Amino acid sequence: MRIAFLTAPEGVEQIELTDPWQAAADAGHEPVLVSTKPGEVQAFDHLDKGDTFAVQEVVGEVPAESFGGLVLPGGVANPDFLRTDERAVSFVQDFFERGLPVAAICHAPWTLVEADVVRGRVLTSWPSLRTDIRNAGGTWVDEQVKICDHGPNKLVTSRKPDDLKAFCEAFLDVFTKEAAR
Repeated sequence: MRIAFLTAPEGVEQIELTDPWQAAADAGHEPVLVSTKPGEVQAFDHLDKGDTFAVQEVVGEVPAESFGGLVLPGGVANPDFLRTDERAVSFVQDFFERGLPVAAICHAPWTLVEADVVRGRVLTSWPSLRTDIRNAGGTWVDEQVKICDHGPNKLVTSRKPDDLKAFCEAFLDVFTKEAAR
């Protein structure tokens, strides 16, 4: 399965990109780095600059239908930037409209809130997003990983980097089952 990893050009939490990416690759999937601009993505380790990663596809130039699933890594700045980019928001909405599985960790649900896809859904995130999710019509829970099927697709969410192992296991299980349907 080709899996889109959507990030802003700057601000993605590195471990929330690299751990799920490696897990997807190890499981035989094809992770693809998608961003709003060509070039490189500057990752961060909290507030410190981390590594850079080559962008493989650009939002607006690649359709969601060319992927089997979407992973949204966190970082505070990353989803804050993505939610202000109409093409990124539309890209995310398209996965929901097509019934494709989506996984988001930490602050990444901010992009889901902007895409107006959390209404009626149950999800988790970094605790500071709790009110945003509730105001957008979602139900926020404080759990290591939450799989929600109350909508057009499966949605897998986690709270923070400490949850990465459970997050990777859950989204890979969901994506693999969805691909087999």
